[in-house]
Amino acid sequence: MDEIKKKTLEKQGYRIVGEHSAVKLCHWMRQSLYYDRPCYKQTFYGIESHRCIQMTPAVDWCSENCLFCWRSQGWEGVKIPEEDEASEIMEGSIVAQRQLLTGFKGDSRTDMVKWMEAQQPKHMAISLTGEPTLYGKLNDLLSEAKKRKISTFLVTNGTNPEALEKLDVMPTQLYVTVAAPNEKIFKELLNPVYSNGWEKLNRTLEILPSLGTRTVIRHTLVKDFNLGFIEEYYRLDKKADPDFIENKAYVHVGGSKGRLSINNMPSHEEIRDFSSRLNGYLNYDFGGEREDSRIVLLSKDRKKNIIDFNKI
Repeated sequence: MDEIKKKTLEKQGYRIVGEHSAVKLCHWMRQSLYYDRPCYKQTFYGIESHRCIQMTPAVDWCSENCLFCWRSQGWEGVKIPEEDEASEIMEGSIVAQRQLLTGFKGDSRTDMVKWMEAQQPKHMAISLTGEPTLYGKLNDLLSEAKKRKISTFLVTNGTNPEALEKLDVMPTQLYVTVAAPNEKIFKELLNPVYSNGWEKLNRTLEILPSLGTRTVIRHTLVKDFNLGFIEEYYRLDKKADPDFIENKAYVHVGGSKGRLSINNMPSHEEIRDFSSRLNGYLNYDFGGEREDSRIVLLSKDRKKNIIDFNKI
């Protein structure tokens, strides 16, 4: 990685792992350790926020330049030139997480029982930044996590269906971001690198039901861009047939502040309204909501919301 970019990322709180991976503590790790406030993944699926690693194996490689992305962008491209071994990334991520947690030990607000538990992570969100399926040894990374009984939440933009088809080891839960109802908005809002990015996304949606793991469609919603279009989103969701649909508001943070206005951030009421209208077609269960994250969950079967982590 370019040394200037590396130093910039480190100033932003990233801990670089090897040549192309990174870990960063998320907002909810701090909230959980200080105030016993978990993230919505704990509310919806039963993870423990303080025991979750937020990481990426492709910190500066992506196939889209989304207007709503919090990164400043200027990616290295879509091909990682020399790939680290998955075992090294796994071990390095755990070490990096522990290093980032060190400063919490001396803070009187920290729940020390949780802090001790956090030294032994149980979950890994492969979603921090970049497009993780561009890492060619992703299957090995998922396998390394499984060996350690660490659950994995893989988030992809869906433009690399070939990588998903090659997986022998599946993530505990697979997210596909569907942030556009049609090709026109897809190109305007997500600025894909691939000229056939829309076709690639639709291919991912087509294969999703056959992948044999829990699946989530995440609609990242930006006011005045992609909020609405209910029937078009329904047709995409019907094709993907996911276990869950997360309807989440764009958040006006980071690099996105230079591309979008705070007025583009939907209110929670607008997310509720979108979810209700979409579910008029889908007829899913109401799976929960978190107003502080401006997110509403729709579940195909609410009884299956919570993951049995004893089976990981």
